[in-house]
Amino acid sequence: SLTYAEAASVPVVAVTAWQALFYHAQLKAGQTVVIHGAAGNVGSYAVQLAREAHLQAIATAATDDITFVRDLGANTVIDHQTQRFEEKVRDADAVIDLVGGETQNRSFQVLRRGGKLISAVSNPDQKLAERHGVEASFFLVNVTRQDLAEIACLVDGGKLRTRVGAVLPLADAREAHLMLERVRTPPKGKIVLDVGAR
Repeated sequence: SLTYAEAASVPVVAVTAWQALFYHAQLKAGQTVVIHGAAGNVGSYAVQLAREAHLQAIATAATDDITFVRDLGANTVIDHQTQRFEEKVRDADAVIDLVGGETQNRSFQVLRRGGKLISAVSNPDQKLAERHGVEASFFLVNVTRQDLAEIACLVDGGKLRTRVGAVLPLADAREAHLMLERVRTPPKGKIVLDVGAR
């Protein structure tokens, strides 16, 4: 059901979201998850997958991304530019950290004892985890055929939306890297290199 560019944009980010929610956080219907960076490439899939799994999704996003994240299916969206999420959230079952840094460290405060902080960005502080009585881990995605098949079913069933931000010819790979490094303004959505384009 996807164009080649859309299909190329899906695997790593969608499987990262899938594995964070279901393999590492082991979330079940009715549980609450906080998703940081919810408007980003992994975050937008995490919000949609949380909706499909009947999780209570609390998402953090920038002011101009609030409507987009709400439309993806987040139950609550917190504007991280004007609000402190740790003042709004208590006793979450899990946090999916796609931001790192200070956001990650502040996230320990919103978890219930026994909750899980899962980061796809950096290793969480184990002393903070111990102090708050939670599990905290970093993971690298392992894209598998089984996970891709599950995601493909959801995409073909109209349950997941893709977001391609830019399609560039392979000759412009340097420009793509400058966007990723924020030297150039990055698009909202995945950057895809088209090896057939001139």
